[in-house]
Amino acid sequence: MGSRAISRSSPPLLHCLLPPPSSIPNLKPTANITKSLSLPGRRSLILLSAAGALTPFPVDASTALSSADSPADVSVAVTDRVFMDFSLCPSYFNSDRPIGFDLAACPEAEPIGRVVFGLYGKLVPQTVANFKALCNPSGYRGTLIHKIFQGQFFVAGRQGRREKGEVRPPVDLARNMDSVDPKAFQLKHSRPGILSLCLAQNDDDEEIKLNPDYRNVEFLVTTGPGPCPELDNENIVFGTVLEGKCMDIVTTIATIPTYKPAERIRQFNDFAVFLGDERAQIARTMWDRPLRTVYISDCGELQVAKPSLSPSLP
Repeated sequence: MGSRAISRSSPPLLHCLLPPPSSIPNLKPTANITKSLSLPGRRSLILLSAAGALTPFPVDASTALSSADSPADVSVAVTDRVFMDFSLCPSYFNSDRPIGFDLAACPEAEPIGRVVFGLYGKLVPQTVANFKALCNPSGYRGTLIHKIFQGQFFVAGRQGRREKGEVRPPVDLARNMDSVDPKAFQLKHSRPGILSLCLAQNDDDEEIKLNPDYRNVEFLVTTGPGPCPELDNENIVFGTVLEGKCMDIVTTIATIPTYKPAERIRQFNDFAVFLGDERAQIARTMWDRPLRTVYISDCGELQVAKPSLSPSLP
């Protein structure tokens, strides 16, 4: 911290460094002190100026930032790794599809590729623990990517029925207290490849959310090409795509065509929402859905020998 200039109206620096007379016992009147004090020499002034430079000045509490608020102090060490294999299932919408069809057993699967995610277990431990608990055959495996917002992110992990490609979290899944911790929202959606827990963007049915045992497990992955600041402070960043080649898979998923209603339909829907028609919200659930069946064909945890800092991807 550099030295600060002292105006003519400021008290001499010597007086700032000396204790007040009332705090010194058996001290004679101030007038005697004034007579006995001699003005400091040039060398003394230099030393006193250096001492003043080391003396901390008061900081406005309204603008001060604690170390926990600084992005540089956020722990983004990769403590865990998981993989997800993504595939297409051309026969998913066939009329002869058997009842209870499991996407994970799609007979005509077209692999897209594997994405490896690094997870920030020190920053948001419960979010990471729940995500890992669902990276198994009875969790995310066989579930759909049900929304793709092209140029922004895609969403997976919607809760519901397994035969519809949705997730059924285990009943013993821990309640995620990270969602009420302000520190969990420090990281931003600043680039492609960010893994985040859906909170504001969550589209689980209201009936499911009202269940006392409801656990939010829906997640999103930013696809680029730029940041998504509209997701900041509302969703929990808990991981990142680890390898550059994995981003090619993410980009491939992001280019899958989606359902886009015509402008006239959008205007009519907006008017219906204004009137309070519940059917308008139901109709919107079909918007931005991929026109091809892309799903998580396999997933699991990978071993991490030693936690490391997450890489910076382009």
